[in-house]
Amino acid sequence: MQNKLKIINDPVHGFVKIPYEIIFDVIEHPYFQRLRRISQTGLLNLIFPGATHTRFHHAIGAMHLMFTALEGLKLKGIKITKEEEQAAMLAILMHDMGHGPFSHALENMLMDDWHHEKLSLLLMNEINKEFQGKLSMSIEMFQGKYHRKFFNQLISSQLDVDRLDYLKRDSFYTGVTEGNINTQRIISMMNVANEELVIDDKGIYSIENFLTARMFMYWQVYYHKTASLAEHLLVKILQRAKTLTLAGEDLQAPHNLKYFLEKEKSLKATDEDILRFTELDDNDIIQAMKLWTKNDDFVLSYLCKCVTERKLPKTTISSVPFSTMEIEEKISKANKYFGIDEGAELVDEINRNLLPYNSEQQPIMLLRKNGEKVHLHKFEGQILSSFITADSTRYILAFPREIS
Repeated sequence: MQNKLKIINDPVHGFVKIPYEIIFDVIEHPYFQRLRRISQTGLLNLIFPGATHTRFHHAIGAMHLMFTALEGLKLKGIKITKEEEQAAMLAILMHDMGHGPFSHALENMLMDDWHHEKLSLLLMNEINKEFQGKLSMSIEMFQGKYHRKFFNQLISSQLDVDRLDYLKRDSFYTGVTEGNINTQRIISMMNVANEELVIDDKGIYSIENFLTARMFMYWQVYYHKTASLAEHLLVKILQRAKTLTLAGEDLQAPHNLKYFLEKEKSLKATDEDILRFTELDDNDIIQAMKLWTKNDDFVLSYLCKCVTERKLPKTTISSVPFSTMEIEEKISKANKYFGIDEGAELVDEINRNLLPYNSEQQPIMLLRKNGEKVHLHKFEGQILSSFITADSTRYILAFPREIS
């Protein structure tokens, strides 16, 4: 009989235990194994060469942090059954299963507004049928419907184990130390009051460090101007390919990608859609881009070369939108330089918005020693929290480097 209670050696968290056999079975499922071929951070390795880790890495790490958090809560006297622990670990393990190629960049392009969480739920329900309903509690937690709220919050909130893992993991692989949070300290400060997740008030500075680390990682890494541009180019490439395909052009592409390029918009995913989607990964997009660099359509070919040869457009960044005159000038120069009339396809204004901490929606609550709960940003001991509750936007103008 196969031993399924394995130990995985993770470079970020060390040894990760698989304490339940069903977790091993879900990890072995083809839907989950596909995550080995889905990048955690899209094309971020074009800017940070070490960022080649996958959604598989992240899901395993988040599961480990869930286990650690629940074990810690049990030591504080919180009653958690084995069934609940298993369900919570499975829920966070599967939370990203619906990610498409290159993670967030293409999820709406392939399935027409089918956000990855919607696809994850759909795939969870498919696996649940195979497992005779053993994942039902996990799905309930994933949807935020479980009667004990703290389980739902550990899976999805402003301080969930998903964020704890991806910040520490992405910091590790990019080498950007500003995101290196102390996950063990934060988890050890977690508590439960009235079935809601709270933080012992002595953990205030670890939480503020987490929030500021997340803010720095977004502006320094995820919303880095070149990273934002690369992600934008991927979306444009697929949009261009789909437009050409629906106009009747027979583009070369891997068969599963070709299926979605030829597919008209639909509100509901069919069994065929699901089958095709679960066979699609980053390799299909890379192969397609390599093929399309030689396509007769100038715009498609140019954009693909930008990515595959890392000859990315030039960018300038601003805290205010760029003027119409400045954008039109770049378009005119592109048309003249390349001898085309589609310069607007090569010039883009991209914006990125970030709210570091939302004090209104699912605020982080601190637990005083007397049992009183208080909002993080209203706690007298806080230093930074009340200053990171406003959102900010940056604008990026991208244009062919040939006209710079």
